[in-house]
Amino acid sequence: VVTGGTGGIGATICRALAHEGMRVVVGYHRSVDQARALVESLPGEGHAALAAPVTDTAGLAVLASTVAARYGLCDILINCAGTTRFVPHDDLNRLDDALIETILATNVRGPFATLRALRPLLEKSAHPGGAVVINISSLAAVTAMGSNVMYCASKAAVDNMTKSLARALAPRIRVLSISPGAVDNDFIRSMDKRWLDEQVARTPLKRLAAPEEVASAVIAAIKYLTFTTGSIISVDGGRPLS
Repeated sequence: VVTGGTGGIGATICRALAHEGMRVVVGYHRSVDQARALVESLPGEGHAALAAPVTDTAGLAVLASTVAARYGLCDILINCAGTTRFVPHDDLNRLDDALIETILATNVRGPFATLRALRPLLEKSAHPGGAVVINISSLAAVTAMGSNVMYCASKAAVDNMTKSLARALAPRIRVLSISPGAVDNDFIRSMDKRWLDEQVARTPLKRLAAPEEVASAVIAAIKYLTFTTGSIISVDGGRPLS
């Protein structure tokens, strides 16, 4: 199950999972047509486009019930749904209460609520090393440099929550964060060019991450890092080094 499955990173992860022979549930909020089109394009069979409204607990219960009816269990949950908006860090007034609540509800409560809903299905998994939950985090959790102050705080909360849940749900379920730096997608390209150029200049590998590199880290965590849980896996080109 991939929440936020129609976004740039989410869709790339869905394709990577399908290429590995997995049956993929493309979770969407509003983009039902995009989700269905993505499902039709995936290799293999058994894929589905299902509503995954991460801020709606009742909606997540419906998702879990549908996954249970169709598949009987869930091996992997990718929490990729997220939201933000560019607000300069020193402009406290533009970071209004409504935006703060939306960011925290989607980016922090959302992954927790989705995992809570799917936990019984994850516990049924016979995947080597246990079921896997991967939270898509951000380098902003560490650097406190990102689209706005609350977005950075939300991703720091995700990483902390990853560690708590990894301890609480072991050994049946592994929980990890994949933490990209700036990823080459439409949202990043829409941000302030001076800020973006500065991030690239300060990155030792001197470029943005490709969405496919984030997806590769997800596949590695699922298939190969079977003795890893509670870890924050960076895909950032060495940005914190400078």
